[in-house]
Amino acid sequence: MSLPFGMSTGKGKGPMRKQTLLRMRTAALMCAATILLASMAVAAAAPGDAVVVSLIAEQLADTPGEELDMITVEYPPGGSSPPHRHDAYVLVYVLKGSLQMQVRGQKLVTLKAGESFLERPDDIHEVSRNASRTRPAKFLVVALKAAGKPLTREAAPAPQ
Repeated sequence: MSLPFGMSTGKGKGPMRKQTLLRMRTAALMCAATILLASMAVAAAAPGDAVVVSLIAEQLADTPGEELDMITVEYPPGGSSPPHRHDAYVLVYVLKGSLQMQVRGQKLVTLKAGESFLERPDDIHEVSRNASRTRPAKFLVVALKAAGKPLTREAAPAPQ
């Protein structure tokens, strides 16, 4: 009988049996490690978790008290952000995938790669989510805001 990885049927003794056991243990450990890493990756990309990367945060010399920020945001499949506001002018440009965006009082829009969205300082961003449950979405954000202030802060959901 031929078995994978040079395994024997267990009838033999000595070094061959020890090698077989060692290979089986190694294979089991590799499988366990693969399953653990895969589950960690899924947990790390749970819906709602956005990966934000700051690219530029620059105070403007000719406009005292103002700052220009540039970030990228990537939503995993099904990912989203809770209602929030920016207290800034915010330009959004979709780099890949598709997004659903809505500011309070406006219609929900779906944007795909190459399309843009504008938020004004008084806007409450009610919906910001990946439109897909199977593919990630990534977008570029450029914001003009008061220097030293956070780019994003929480906002209460709209009353029902």
